[in-house]
Amino acid sequence: MMMARKQDVRIPTYNISVVGLSGTEKEKGQCGIGKSCLCNRFVRPSADEFHLDHTSVLSTSDFGGRVVNNDHFLYWGEVSRSLEDCVECKMHIVEQTEFIDDQTFQPHRSTALQPYIKRAAATKLASAEKLMYFCTDQLGLEQDFEQKQMPDGKLLVDGFLLGIDVSRGMNRNFDDQLKFVSNLYNQLAKTKKPIVVVLTKCDEGVERYIRDAHTFALSKKNLQVVETSARSNVNVDLAFSTLVQLIDKSRGKTKIIPYFEALKQQSQQIATAKDKYEWLVSRIVKNHNENWLSVSRKMQASPEYQDYVYLEGTQKAKKLFLQHIHRLKHEHIERRRKLYLAALPLAFEALIPNLDEIDHLSCIKAKKLLETKSEFLKWFVVLEETPWDATNHIDNMENERIPFDLMDTVPAEQLYEAHLEKLRNERKRVEMRRAFKENLETSPFITPGKPWEEARSFIMNEDFYQWLEESVYMDIYGKHQKQIIDKAKEEFQELLLEYSELFYELELDAKPSKEKMGVIQDVLGEEQRFKALQKLQAERDALILKHIHFVYHPTKETCPSCPACVDAKIEHLISSRFIRPSDRNQKNSLSDPNIDRINLVILGKDGLARELANEIRALCTNDDKYVIDGKMYELSLRPIEGNVRLPVNSFQTPTFQPHGCLCLYNSKESLSYVVESIEKSRESTLGRRDNHLVHLPLTLILVNKRGDTSGETLHSLIQQGQQIASKLQCVFLDPASAGAARWLTPVIPALLEAEAGGSLEVRSETSLANVVKPCTKKVQKLAGRGGRHL
Repeated sequence: MMMARKQDVRIPTYNISVVGLSGTEKEKGQCGIGKSCLCNRFVRPSADEFHLDHTSVLSTSDFGGRVVNNDHFLYWGEVSRSLEDCVECKMHIVEQTEFIDDQTFQPHRSTALQPYIKRAAATKLASAEKLMYFCTDQLGLEQDFEQKQMPDGKLLVDGFLLGIDVSRGMNRNFDDQLKFVSNLYNQLAKTKKPIVVVLTKCDEGVERYIRDAHTFALSKKNLQVVETSARSNVNVDLAFSTLVQLIDKSRGKTKIIPYFEALKQQSQQIATAKDKYEWLVSRIVKNHNENWLSVSRKMQASPEYQDYVYLEGTQKAKKLFLQHIHRLKHEHIERRRKLYLAALPLAFEALIPNLDEIDHLSCIKAKKLLETKSEFLKWFVVLEETPWDATNHIDNMENERIPFDLMDTVPAEQLYEAHLEKLRNERKRVEMRRAFKENLETSPFITPGKPWEEARSFIMNEDFYQWLEESVYMDIYGKHQKQIIDKAKEEFQELLLEYSELFYELELDAKPSKEKMGVIQDVLGEEQRFKALQKLQAERDALILKHIHFVYHPTKETCPSCPACVDAKIEHLISSRFIRPSDRNQKNSLSDPNIDRINLVILGKDGLARELANEIRALCTNDDKYVIDGKMYELSLRPIEGNVRLPVNSFQTPTFQPHGCLCLYNSKESLSYVVESIEKSRESTLGRRDNHLVHLPLTLILVNKRGDTSGETLHSLIQQGQQIASKLQCVFLDPASAGAARWLTPVIPALLEAEAGGSLEVRSETSLANVVKPCTKKVQKLAGRGGRHL
């Protein structure tokens, strides 16, 4: 029952007539007052359906067509609206005008022969089969537009919108218009129908005209005035809803908003819609080659697109799309341009790296020079059409070569100038390096070992600081220092050879006393070659000690000229051309799987190492071979009794890689020497890739002195040795008598037997501790047979 009642409720319908100044050009000027635009915007408010041009000058055929239908009014159609009170209503809109004959420029003859003022005030309109009007293009082509007739061919007018153009109309006097409007109002007032004054074209309004129009409305029973702009779509709906409220008093009173306030709201609405639409375009369109037809189809269902097109129209939407496309294309071109400009310096470096060739060439001449280079086409591409950024080359992503016409641009010319400047600066820096080196070589203040901080003030000037960084000069200075230090050392070694008599009659271990070193320095002190190393005293003293070791142990390893030692070179030359019998035997022995090689370091102080080495060698054959049970072993011994940091006392050499070490001691001093030597040797190899000495197997042996009656008891030395062995993680052997060859005889065979049992290779890292452990029992048996504790 309730549903039926709702369906029976009829939507109210109002018929509104829009009137205002009309007539010939003499009466209304060169343009109308905007009645048609006002009706157009209200009936069809979307931007695409709004037309600014509505002519009143028609041919006889157009005037007689079904749209005009020989009438001086237009039926704009039916509009359904929910106005401010949210109650839906229908409105039929008609416009009272005056059509002019395009031949006589006089009003067309019509069925109503009354003048416009009387005709416009008519409240009963009739025109059989009159069609709804859309736009001027519809006239004569009615079949191409929707054909909707005025209902029942007649309308009863409920109210009037009285239009006043407040713009500066061409060939129109506003006072004359106001006089016409006043007469028209007087005629409308006779109908007793509601009237609302509508000020049109307020977007171009003249302040005085607007003020005079308000004054006129106040003088006519306080007529309501609505300021509108059909072009800007401001207050158009408000004008019609205000009139509807006057027609139907049951509706709520409409609030009239001033033009500029309403314009601000409309502008904000358009700006919001524009932002949303631009966001939509940027989300959908990523490629500058997209076209409007395909993109607009994708966007049609999007509310952002629909809202903006409704407010501003398809053409403006397309314009924003094209602007986005242009922006994408510009960004794409700029990315390509940056890539080309980044590659241009590389092309210059590859094709014209020689400053002498281009030093005085302009960019134009350099461009011609580039074309003559053999690798020109590797770097550049010559396009048939230019400029490159206006051709399809911008989309040729596979071709990364530089368009040659880019050379005609200012950035390319700047890069060429920068290339020239770079080459000139490089030449200048080379000259500064050369000048700095020459300054170092000629300066008397630069001596071997002088720190950079001391030398800088003597050799640096403003030009040096301007062209090179201090780190570069420090590097050059460091290399120069190395050269003069090496030369000074060579000359100092020559000086030591010249004064060889100073090094006679030294102690057996070739260690000069402080007094002897003082004598050597006094004698050599006046020599310039001695003074040259004044800032390198530690190295100078080391050279003296090294020379002393060479004098007392003249070998290839201790030679000051190593590796340029003549002996070493001759030996290398001979070994590369001839095979000696011993080498052949060694080659055969190394290749023979039945022969093992053992490299053994013997570490001891005060002759302990040499004495044990001599007794071991006495047990070997002439070529350092040892035979046991028919098996042959090659034994190489390296006794060390001095400072292990010196090359002459190093644990390993290029030709000697130790497999183990026997550490001998017979006192606290000799035990301390052993510990310090082991620690120094291990420290020297820390951090190296060849840190073999860190894991070198060690065996600590206490050698009892014969007839020793000192306060150091044998028991305390054993305890100290055991503690040190635990610290060094090595094997400790009970005491043995140095000089008693009879106890050494079973030790070496036991060592070699253990090596053979473990299948020790030349590069084997088998722990020497494991090798020596089987010897312990034999040594103890030997001590027992000797009748005393070793």
